[in-house]
Amino acid sequence: MPEAGNQSGAARPDIRTFGVSWPLLIALGTLFGALGSSRFNAVLADPDTYWHLATGRWIIEHKALPLSDPFSHSMPGASWMTHEWLSELALTGVYQAAGWTGLVVLVVLLFAGTLAYLMRFLLARMEPADALLFTGFAGSMLMSHLLVRPHVLVWPLLAMWVGALVNAVEERRYPPWWLVPLMALWANMHGSFTLGLALGAALALDAVLASSREQRRAAAMRWGSFVGLSVVASMVTPLGWHGLWFSVEFMRMPVLLDSIIEWRSPDFHKPQIFELWLLLILVLGCTGRLRLPWLRLLMLLALVHLALKHQRHVEILGLVSPFLIASSIASRKPVEEGARQNAATLDRLFHALAAPARPGALAVAILSGALWIGAVLKAGGYAPAAEITPEAAMRAAAQAGAAGPVFNSFEFGGYLIFRGVPVFIDGRADMYGDAFLKRYLDALNLTDPENLPKILADYHVGWTLLHKGTPAVAVLDRMPGWRRVYSDELAVVHVREDGGVTRAGAASGASN
Repeated sequence: MPEAGNQSGAARPDIRTFGVSWPLLIALGTLFGALGSSRFNAVLADPDTYWHLATGRWIIEHKALPLSDPFSHSMPGASWMTHEWLSELALTGVYQAAGWTGLVVLVVLLFAGTLAYLMRFLLARMEPADALLFTGFAGSMLMSHLLVRPHVLVWPLLAMWVGALVNAVEERRYPPWWLVPLMALWANMHGSFTLGLALGAALALDAVLASSREQRRAAAMRWGSFVGLSVVASMVTPLGWHGLWFSVEFMRMPVLLDSIIEWRSPDFHKPQIFELWLLLILVLGCTGRLRLPWLRLLMLLALVHLALKHQRHVEILGLVSPFLIASSIASRKPVEEGARQNAATLDRLFHALAAPARPGALAVAILSGALWIGAVLKAGGYAPAAEITPEAAMRAAAQAGAAGPVFNSFEFGGYLIFRGVPVFIDGRADMYGDAFLKRYLDALNLTDPENLPKILADYHVGWTLLHKGTPAVAVLDRMPGWRRVYSDELAVVHVREDGGVTRAGAASGASN
């Protein structure tokens, strides 16, 4: 395995770095930069954060996992068990201890740690400038989906899983067995563990094919055992083997995949860091600096396919691809003597910072990071984004005597659940299913003019909480027996006036 960064750094001892390193600088820069930016409140801009916290709260209160849906009025008794229960417990614990600011600090720490780990891995295989470039791309692509949600909690697990397996393959070692319990942990935190299993199987095949003919049988036995045990470990969850099938079932829901933005293809009419990444890989390939073995190439193409199909996977491509291609990127050609002299000082500095950080620098970094986090927690100031928090509309609904089941916009479902109001729909679209989701979207967008009145009648809806731009709002304004009681730039509330609904607990939930 090449040691470009470390060897070069050892050869240039005349540069003083005070014991710091690139991974340490990246971690500190991410921590201070993110928590010092007023715009970083965007990590609390996803409505799913609300229902994940409500699920964790439900588990703590009931000391059990839900076996049926506890949050909606439209799916009474529907089978549902959260497959991210461990992440939801962790998020809820942090929220109860440190509020919204604590959740922001948590995801920033995980983000910073993941980038630092990636940078250390890359420094052992390529020049520091190249390692910085790919780490920067990874950070930017991860930022596209940096939210207070369970998938961020497993980014470090994904990085460690792929990094440790690539190390084992390239050093002709057997896989480290500590990854097996890591897979069990991952499977209880987020459904992306199935991607980890797929990557593990592909890297196992890579290791077997790279072995000598005499050692291939032993390598196949050891790597095959590792993959088999990892699969078994992934089933040590409340869902058992059904957890393995969840991703397959999810990908077979076309209405869901077409209607939820993060599962659509990236929109290249808008600036995309993914497009720049693709151009970079094309340049490296066309200039001969990137020459991948055929199996690594197939793995990279599979990740690109997923990212092109679902923008949700852009983050995965950004994080995983550097591990797969790092050892195949050729070093830069020697430059002219004059240019080398002009860049000598900067070059020595870059290589000196490639060495591991010294204990003293680590101690100072940990202390300064802890002080900064303490100051951020004390100052607070982080809160969920206004566009997913229709608080004023909820108050107006309560004051207007809103009663009975609610018909709500998708993006307001998480907040309603968090406030204790049974919802019509929320971000758990896999539970509702394609047929239900299609009927809901047809009613909301007036695809079928008869659908909205029928849904309101079938589900005994007593009030609505819809996004201002929803087509159904105009129909409700003219529908007999319905009255608009509130409107702002975010939401519109209508209540039924024909007396056909029995007063229920919705209004009390809205007034909490």
